[in-house]
Amino acid sequence: MNWVDRGQKLNIEPNEQHAGSCIGVSRMSSVQLTGGAFTLWIQLRGSAWLHAREGRFRLHRGNWIVLDRDSRPSLQADRHGVCIGVALCGADLDVLKEDACRLYPGLGQMRRCDLQIALRLWRQLGMHLQNPATARAAALQPLLRHIAHLQQALGVQEARCPGRSLHRKRHVLGRLCRAHLLLQGNVDRVVRVSELAELSNLSYWYFSKAFLGLFGENPQATGARLRLQHAGELLANSDLIIGEVGAACGFESGCSFARAFRAHFGVSASVYRAHALRTKANSAHAQRVSRTG
Repeated sequence: MNWVDRGQKLNIEPNEQHAGSCIGVSRMSSVQLTGGAFTLWIQLRGSAWLHAREGRFRLHRGNWIVLDRDSRPSLQADRHGVCIGVALCGADLDVLKEDACRLYPGLGQMRRCDLQIALRLWRQLGMHLQNPATARAAALQPLLRHIAHLQQALGVQEARCPGRSLHRKRHVLGRLCRAHLLLQGNVDRVVRVSELAELSNLSYWYFSKAFLGLFGENPQATGARLRLQHAGELLANSDLIIGEVGAACGFESGCSFARAFRAHFGVSASVYRAHALRTKANSAHAQRVSRTG
């Protein structure tokens, strides 16, 4: 098990010796994976920044993220952050080939009870790292199945992916999920469809058609929606002026941002911010009243 704390830094090059490695990062520490490994990360407390080939992600308590083998992530915890992860390579990757453990690249949120289960399973895996590969794989399966259960909605979408066999459909689904993750990790800019198709190793036409069939909207619309959602978060939780929010979300001008924001949310950015601030103030007041009462 590899754990870094209080500003320490750790570089890991996954190989057979690090197969199934448990990684923990806390309190301003960081970790960098320099080799190819399929990784899973779970934010237990506070927040952390994760950089990968798919982009830049802010992980908050309860967030989980699954990354492909060539993502090469680096993670930096904040002063209160605690994040745990698993790096898989070599023989341990065979566990992922089982139907019950099928995982796809993606980002999600788990409930408190699921978070507690994930932590317990991660600790159990850490206790079996020195065991033979078969015993280690047996300890790894429960954690992977737990995350696979959180992704069960994707299993329903397998049938919507192109391909004659289930293996081909799952292969395409994994590539499309990774492309969607790239959009989530780059909400500060416009991502070209050609870039998504290249990451997915699919042709422009095939990728666009498959993405639309799976997610119900084209890649451009998905990217615009994610950038506008990010703009809403910045308006509610930052001191940036409205023009700066638009620029931070990849809009070329204030006018284009204003039109897109109103079309998406139904109100102007200034009205949205005022409503968000009132809601936050009312929530803080209610919490104070409940504590004093």
